[in-house]
Amino acid sequence: MARVDAIVLGAGIVGTSAALQLARRGLAVAQVDRRGPGEETSYGNAGVIGGAGVYPTPFPRRLGTLLRVALKLSPEANYHLSALPRLAPWLWAYFRESHPARLEAAARALRPLMARSVAEHEALAREARAEQFLRKNGWISVYRTDAAFKALAPQLELGAELGVRFRTLDVAGARALEPGLAPVFRHAVHWPDIASVSNPFALTRAYAARFAELGGVLLRGDARSLHRNGRNWRVDTAEGPVDSPEVVVALGPWSVDVLAPLGLRLPLAVKRGYHRHYRPRGTARLERPVVDAEIGYVLAPMEQGIRLTTGAEFAARDAPPTPVQFRRLMPYATALFPLGEPVEAQPWMGARPCFPDMRPVIGRTPGQPGLWLDCGHNHFGLTLGPVSGRLLAEMMTGEAPFCDPAPFAAERFAA
Repeated sequence: MARVDAIVLGAGIVGTSAALQLARRGLAVAQVDRRGPGEETSYGNAGVIGGAGVYPTPFPRRLGTLLRVALKLSPEANYHLSALPRLAPWLWAYFRESHPARLEAAARALRPLMARSVAEHEALAREARAEQFLRKNGWISVYRTDAAFKALAPQLELGAELGVRFRTLDVAGARALEPGLAPVFRHAVHWPDIASVSNPFALTRAYAARFAELGGVLLRGDARSLHRNGRNWRVDTAEGPVDSPEVVVALGPWSVDVLAPLGLRLPLAVKRGYHRHYRPRGTARLERPVVDAEIGYVLAPMEQGIRLTTGAEFAARDAPPTPVQFRRLMPYATALFPLGEPVEAQPWMGARPCFPDMRPVIGRTPGQPGLWLDCGHNHFGLTLGPVSGRLLAEMMTGEAPFCDPAPFAAERFAA
C-alpha cells in the first residue's frame, strides 16, 4: 500500500492538468485512470483554447431550429429518442439557463477562467516542452445570413465590455486570412486572442510527461473502487491500493459513476460529439479553426488532417455511436472548404460532460471531507483544464485563489 498527498482520478486534459498543478506545488500525487493520458474525451475536440467567443454554448431557443432538430433535419444536433425521458429534466434546466440574461451571467462568471486560459496553457507548455502544439493566430466564425450575424450583436457588445478582442470581417477580409474558404458566407468574425492546438492528444501526453518528471505517478485502476479507509481515501490500482487524505474527481462524463455511490447527485449529463479527419484537396490550406456558426460544425487544422467536428448528440453516454450528423454536415462543409478523402475508416466519438448552467464544478465536495471536484467543463475542457487545475490547486494548498471560486461550487445545485 502506498500513501500520497493527493490522488487525481482521471487522465484527460482536466485531470492531467490538475495533477500537474498539484505536483508543481510540491505535493506527492498519484493519478489513476483505466486508460492512458488523453485517450478518452480529450482526444477529440476542436483544439480551441479561449472559448468560441464570449458566450458558452447555449440550448437553441428559436422555434425553427428546435423544429429542425426535433425532425432530425438539423446538422446542429441529433438525439436518441430512447434517451429523452431520462434527459428531459436536464434539457429543461439547460433550456432555462440559456435564456439571454442567464447566458450573460454564465459568460461573466466564466470570464476570469477564460481570460487566463491561454496564459496557463502557455506556462504548462513551456515546462512540458510542448510549445510546438500551440498556435496563436485566433479563430474565425462565419455567418451565412445577415440575420445570424445581427443576432450576434449582444455577444459582441458583452465582449467589448469584458475586453474580448474581435474583428468583424466581410468575405474578402476573411478570405485574406483563409484563402481556402469559399465565399458561401456573408460575414465573419476573427477572434485574435484565441489560441488553438494542432494535436490535443499529444499536448495532454506532454503535460502527463511533465507530471512524471516532477515525481507524479500514473497508475492504472478503476476509479469506482474509491472508498474510505479510516481518515483517508483509498483507490485500488493494478499496482496495489493507494491511500491519500485528498482525492480529486476529474473524470469528465464518468464522474457520476464515482459520486453517485457516495450519495452526491449532481445534474451532470453528456453531449456526445464526433470528429473525423480529411485530407484537403489540392494545395488548399487552413491556418486556424473555422466555425460555421449557423450549421454547427468546426473545421480545424490538425497534424492528422483537417478535423471536422460535429455538434451535440443527446444520447446515453455508452450507447453505440450514430454519426448521422456527418451526412447532414458534409454538403455545407465541402462547400466552405475543399475537403478530400477521410483519413480514418470511421468517425471518432466522445462525450462532453455538461452541467445545465454551462459552468464546471471546481472545489470541495459537500459533506465529504478531502474529496474535491474538477469536472463538468462542457465544451471547454481543453480550454479550462490548466486554469481550473490552477484554481483547484490553490484551494487545496491554501493559496489565495486567483479568482472567486464561488461560481463554480457544487453547492449551487443544492436547492
